Amino acid sequence: MSRSLEETISLLRGDGQPVEGRICEMQERHWNDFQTLWQTMLVATDQPDAAWMWDYKLRQSQREARYEAYALEADFLTQGLMFIETQWHRSHLPERFPLVYVEALSSAPWNRFALERPPFYHGVGRLLLMFARRRSLALGYGGRVGLHSLPGAEGFYRRLQMPDYDADPEKEGLVYFEYGAIA
Repeated sequence: MSRSLEETISLLRGDGQPVEGRICEMQERHWNDFQTLWQTMLVATDQPDAAWMWDYKLRQSQREARYEAYALEADFLTQGLMFIETQWHRSHLPERFPLVYVEALSSAPWNRFALERPPFYHGVGRLLLMFARRRSLALGYGGRVGLHSLPGAEGFYRRLQMPDYDADPEKEGLVYFEYGAIA
């Protein structure tokens, strides 16, 4: 199975101007951006992902082929991070098809509508999620992607028309979302 390492993307700044960026494999510099630029702001604003251990996720992606960690970069800064699992998860639907499972998805604090109006960049989370769908296609999974949402992010996934399969008692009651195959 091929591993997609990098993709050029276009995102919008808060002033509506398009900017070129890229999604690439997460590197040490991305974790450093999280630790030095994001984390203090996330803690100060009581964000649920403030304690996520991206250094551990990075190491896990380097040691185990089933894990992949990606960063979205623009203007020489990490704007978003995503950690996916590609081999063990199955659809919650009766057919139990394989899918890409999003373990963690996070946007920089300055890109969050709840913290910055307007956000510095629009669409970081959406672009990372669409990248996960393309990764699923590349793996032969048909674009299937699943995840359990933090309570404050459920509206985000609903706006992206990601089907909602209710609270999962096996995952602390987090709501499970899943994109099916692309027709």
